[in-house]
Order: sequence, then C-alpha cells, then structure tokens
Amino acid sequence: MVKNIFNVFKSNKRIKLSKKLSNSKYIQHEKKGLLSEEDIIKQLEDEFVVGPVKLKQISQHFLFEFKKGLENEDYSLAMIPSFVTKLPSGRELGNYLSLDLGGTNFKVSEIFLEQQHQVRVRQKKFYIPETARNADGERLFDFMADSVESFLKETGNALEKEYQLGFTFSFPIRQTGINSGELYLWSKEFNCGNTQGKDVVRMLNDAFIRNKINVHISALVNDTVGILMAGAYSDPQTYIGLVLGEGTNVSYVENIEKIKKWKGPQPESGKMIINTEWGDFDDDKIVLPINKYDLLVDQKSNNPGKHVFEKMISGFYLGEIVRLTCQHLIEKKLLFNGKSSPIFDRPNSFEIQYLSRIERDYSIELSDTKLILQDLLLIPFTTLKDRRIVRRIIELVSIRSARLTACGIVSLLHQMNKMDGCTVAVDNFIYEYPHFINRMRDAIHELLGIFSENVIITNNKNGSSMGASIIVSIINT
Repeated sequence: MVKNIFNVFKSNKRIKLSKKLSNSKYIQHEKKGLLSEEDIIKQLEDEFVVGPVKLKQISQHFLFEFKKGLENEDYSLAMIPSFVTKLPSGRELGNYLSLDLGGTNFKVSEIFLEQQHQVRVRQKKFYIPETARNADGERLFDFMADSVESFLKETGNALEKEYQLGFTFSFPIRQTGINSGELYLWSKEFNCGNTQGKDVVRMLNDAFIRNKINVHISALVNDTVGILMAGAYSDPQTYIGLVLGEGTNVSYVENIEKIKKWKGPQPESGKMIINTEWGDFDDDKIVLPINKYDLLVDQKSNNPGKHVFEKMISGFYLGEIVRLTCQHLIEKKLLFNGKSSPIFDRPNSFEIQYLSRIERDYSIELSDTKLILQDLLLIPFTTLKDRRIVRRIIELVSIRSARLTACGIVSLLHQMNKMDGCTVAVDNFIYEYPHFINRMRDAIHELLGIFSENVIITNNKNGSSMGASIIVSIINT
C-alpha cells in the first residue's frame, strides 16, 4: 500500500499520541471536534482500503459471474459475443473512417493502416452538448452525422464518395451481428429517449440518410474490443482490452466452446472476443466493499442500482466520491473549518484532472493542492492539514479503483488460463493517471505471486478508433 503522505510531515510528538479509536469513541470525538489528523485518516482507510483477503473474494466472485454470463442469455453480467472471431495479423492495410461515442466527446477519425504496423490518425473531437446527451435519440444521432459531415469538409474529403466506417459504441448493447446491435441501457449520464431496444447502427444510418452522407457502417465495435484489436495489431500476445475513463468495461478472447449460450456458426479460429460489460459486476452487492459514499453516488446517478462497479472505479465517478467524502468531513467541521463553497457543493465539480494534479503534488506546502481548492473550487481557506487529508482521500479512492480493477483482470487470466503470458491493452486514463498502473500491478502480484511477471500492461493512443478500422479491414479482405 502506498505510504501515507502525511507521514512525511507529522511530528514525533504526534506519532506518540496517535491511537486507533474504537467506533464509539471516534463518534464521541467527532462530535466534540477532537479528532486528530491521524484519527480522521485512519477512519477513512477503514472505509476505503481493500485488503488481500477481500481481493481474493472479489476475484473469485468475478470468475463465478463470468461463467454464468457465458451460459445465460439474460444474466446480469452480459458477457456479449462481439462477432469478432479473428485477431489481426499486423498486415491489414487501407484507410477508413472511425466514429467513437463513449463519453462527453464524440471522436471522428480517419485511420490510415500502412506497412509494418504503421498507423496514421487524423482526428477531431466534438463536444456533445447536454441537449444531445439527454434528449430524443434522433437529436444525438443527427449530431453525430453533422459532426461527420463537418470532419469530411475540413479534411477535404469528398462528400459524395462512399466511406467504409467502423462505429465504436461504448454503451451496453445486445450485439446481433458484426454491424448490428440493440441498445438496452444508457450509462455515463447519457439518457436519450426512443432508443432502447433499437439498433444503433440503423439509427445512425437513418441520420446519415437524413443528412445525405454516403457512409457504409461495416462494423459495430465496443471500445474495449477496439482497444484489444489495436493492441493485438502490434503485439499478438494481447488478449485483454480495458477501459477505465468516463465509464469502465473490459473485453477478452474466449474459446468458443466455453460460450454455452452461443447459437451461431462455429468460427474457424475457434475464438470469439467477449465484451463483458463488467460495469454491471455485482449489482446485487454481494462482495464489493461498498461504503456510504458509493451509495450516495449511486442514488444520485441517472441509473440507481445499475453499474455499481463502474461507479466505484471509473474516472467519471472518482472525483464525485472524493467530493462527497470531503463534504462529510466539512459537515462534521473536520475539514476546511466546516466551510464549503457553491462550486464545491455542485455535483461532479471535483474533476478528474484535479485528482491527477493533487496526486502529483509533492511540495512541502502542497501548493498546487491549495491552488485547486482555493482558486478553482473557491474553498475560502485551507490549512496544510486540510490539504494533506484531501490528498490522502484522493489516494485512497484511486488506489481502491486500481485494486478492484486488478481483481477483474486476474479473474480473466484464470478464465483464459493465460498465466504463461498476456498483454493487457488499456485506455489513456489508466496509462496517464499517476501511479495507477503500478497500483494495479501491486494488486495483481498479491493475487498471482510470481505469475504476475507474465502480465504486461500497454497503451495505444486512439486504440478504440484504430481497432474499429482494423476490424473493418479484416471484414473487407
């Protein structure tokens, strides 16, 4: 476990006085405002730390749910066949359009697959307004079609030409073919009407027709499947694709005989990439270490009771968990002298980039932390003690996220029997957030011991867009 940052600062006198309080005494001291920094930190650690025993319990339950999802069509952990049955050879060529809908930004890319694993990307991001994210579905799909038209004009591509396109759609669907799938649930604070149960490819095609854009959608791809394929394009040992940004999900390569619910033809490869939709893991709250802050995040979300695991680990929710934890301490007058701010009181105001910056703040006075809290979030005043507590809360929340993520990855390694070597391709959030990969590796080592050395974690920038184009290339050959 990462060493507490406040240990660097506390005096020898404080060390001697520090004691672990019983729950009853903690509550008494809390009411009287007598809690020391160490008491507050210890209580927070009790609420957020996931120890080795719990790691093993979660990993075992993951394995149980993976197997159930592969057997049953309507199981809570969906384990969706992606219809992608072949990994890339690395010799795929051509240029393709790729669309990526998975968060507040919609990405339109032109991907050039060239010789010797060389890939060029031309890309533009379009911010999705609230009026498109929470409105009638037609408005969202028209927004995407308008964005594609804008991209083609800006890049000098002819509008009348027919384009082969890979569509990365990072929301839960029941995939019915390589280029078809029915939406069954929005997540990540999207909620578009008149869409559930409808084919997302058909809805996008209708938008293209309305906007007179000549596009053929060759592949519907989950972002984790795209990341896996992009990783395998350069490293054939890549069998897992992981996303942990605005939402979370993972895909992996499964033997077709283990997919008991599969009724389609047997692929020549004998393999199928499975989109697990693991954000729904343990929605029944059997094994996850859910605390009061997690319950608050869930209750205030657009889909209470759903995607419980996602709300504990994905980048979109980490800042809100931190904010609610701070708010609890503020109410008890244990942080910021009991004073908040209108900005800090606003849900989701503690953005993920603030967490990242504070984790990188190693200055004696935690000066960048002070800037974020007082200048950006407008907290009236903070002491060094306040800033140390906030930094420790952020550490605890992000460490827990990394360790819970590791549980699922280890379970997939057991499911595939890949203890001899496996590369995990991850998204940019995991790769760029400070210490996240090392924290994952620590937990993987706790669970696997020496076999953890065979697990490689890599990142491909624009992996989901690249992977969608690689799939289109395979389809067209």
